[in-house]
Amino acid sequence: MALATPLADARWYAAYTAPCREKRVAEHLAMRQIESFLPLYRLPRNWKNGCRVELERPLFPGYVFVRVTDTERVRVLEVPSVHWIVGRGRKPECLDDGAIETLRASLHLRKVEPHPYLVVGERVSICAGPFAGLSGIVLRKKGSLRVVITLDLIMQSVAVEVNIEDLELVHDFAPAGHGSALANLSKS
Repeated sequence: MALATPLADARWYAAYTAPCREKRVAEHLAMRQIESFLPLYRLPRNWKNGCRVELERPLFPGYVFVRVTDTERVRVLEVPSVHWIVGRGRKPECLDDGAIETLRASLHLRKVEPHPYLVVGERVSICAGPFAGLSGIVLRKKGSLRVVITLDLIMQSVAVEVNIEDLELVHDFAPAGHGSALANLSKS
């Protein structure tokens, strides 16, 4: 993570990187004093020799988040292994500052792992806990309740363990014929 940009008009963007170069890009950004955020998660691995290690892998493979002004975006593109800044068409599009700040402040508080990008499912809002204010899609995995939080702009998602009490159903999104899946989850 590099120094904060003092300008009030700096926004968060997603920089698309070469495969497996996210950590190197984050180092180059830090050297150039460009504020960046590379969310990592721990992945346990067993080597052939029986050793067990935990690897730190990017939560969003291929992306590093940068906080820059419109005029500083060119400095990001000069960093080796940065291909482009994500946007629609040729215009880079900024991310929701609140979502990035919440991820920065809360990732270390819960078990977080990458998850395939989802479009369908029951949408909920997290109303309590470290991820309060974010919304996502409900999912069950190995007996625990998870919410998949999606950053639509980069089509990436993360799964976060949550308590059922910390969720509220987003009523205007529920797919037809699903009733209240959240109520059914609390019973199972």
